[in-house]
Amino acid sequence: MNHTGEVSGAERSLLTLLDALRGDVDVHVAAPPGPLDALLAERGLAATPITGTAGSLKLHPRHTPRAVYELGRAGEQVRRLARRLDADVVHANSIRAGIACAAVGSTPVLTHVRDCLPSGAATTATMRLIAARSRLLVANSRYTAASVLAAAPNAAVEVAYNPVDVVRFDPARVDRTAQRARFGAGPQEPFLLGVVAQLTPWKGQRTAIEALAALHRRGIPARLLLAGSAKFTARATRFDNAAYEQQLRACAASLGVGDDVVFLGEVQDVPGLVGALDALALPSTEEPFGRAVIEAMAMGVPVLATAVGGPAEIVREGVDGYLLDPGDPAAWADAAATLAREPQRRAALGAAGRASVLERFTPEHHAAAIMDMYSRVTA
Repeated sequence: MNHTGEVSGAERSLLTLLDALRGDVDVHVAAPPGPLDALLAERGLAATPITGTAGSLKLHPRHTPRAVYELGRAGEQVRRLARRLDADVVHANSIRAGIACAAVGSTPVLTHVRDCLPSGAATTATMRLIAARSRLLVANSRYTAASVLAAAPNAAVEVAYNPVDVVRFDPARVDRTAQRARFGAGPQEPFLLGVVAQLTPWKGQRTAIEALAALHRRGIPARLLLAGSAKFTARATRFDNAAYEQQLRACAASLGVGDDVVFLGEVQDVPGLVGALDALALPSTEEPFGRAVIEAMAMGVPVLATAVGGPAEIVREGVDGYLLDPGDPAAWADAAATLAREPQRRAALGAAGRASVLERFTPEHHAAAIMDMYSRVTA
């Protein structure tokens, strides 16, 4: 079950898992209508439509009751579907899906926790509900698992890192020179820095813009590519993401780098984009995992990532990237300047990152871990 029909990191990871599970399990997807349908159809899968919700888990006198109603209705729809299919297990692909599946009944539930909720009474109640009604919680990092246990100390939680499609994300399949030309860059200059993430304050695109301005002040020709959109814009969402996009544009203009900050919107050819970069940045204030990190590493691109959260479990400092304080644009500019001036270091970091992904983050590794969990929760 997926609680939304939109496509973000959680859905990309789910699709990669479904590809790797092909032939081992009989999959049926329940999700609200949306862009996810087309990606499922490419795989020969049709989703049973269910009620969706854009409700935040932050308490609100009007939005919270509506979100609870929507999740309850979706849960009842999944319960009926699971009974009709005689399902062995229901895999809830998010915290919201886990809330909905609390009412599934006798079918074992595995809930995938991909986010870290802010501490508080609502978070404690939510995680304890999910922990009580799920046979197992699977966290996408040790950092996420710790946040679960902080709210629900008795939860049964295990870690399974997200996968990346190493065939699709393969530098050998990308014409780097041609891809750079798409963004007005030559083979060597300007230095291309990219952020691949939805436009929302916690993803930290403003830090990347401020770092770009610092690079310009140092005389380093550089351009910033922002891939992603203000995807979740309903009033019930936690942040005003549409307003944030306008703030980013205003920030770039005020710092004099408006012409070198490129808002790409949603990008379908993510491997092509990442393959054009000299470095990928993920300056999130907190990152449960950091899917863009392993995508860049798979493409042999060095990573500048937040030190807060899952990236610290992925990136080996100075080996395949650097971990930085998300609130310090000067530090991000220092790291980017080092990479801009030392192409040989970029190449070494990129090669080490690709090797690390092939060892730790393949779809086969992830699918084997999830299959083992399926076997145990249904035993």
